[in-house]
Amino acid sequence: MRTGSEPTTARSALRMRLWLSLWGLAWAVFGLTAFTLTGRPGWAAACGVLVVLVLVDLAVIVHRIHQGPHFQPGRSVPPYEPDHGGRRPYGH
Repeated sequence: MRTGSEPTTARSALRMRLWLSLWGLAWAVFGLTAFTLTGRPGWAAACGVLVVLVLVDLAVIVHRIHQGPHFQPGRSVPPYEPDHGGRRPYGH
């Protein structure tokens, strides 16, 4: 059920994003190298753009991880209670 508060209370699995970005970076660098060596400049350029995008994403992820538990909560941080618009929460 949608409560309407998802964008303000949504959390991202930053550690998973970090590992997936690293995996993508490895493949993009591999593609860049392979296409450069085989003489495919269009595909090499596409992989080069992808490398830059992945590096920017990695910088954002690392920055948010370093910001602490507000952006990367651990098991000790409870989830946010959604806003029920001045009404009592369901089940209470």
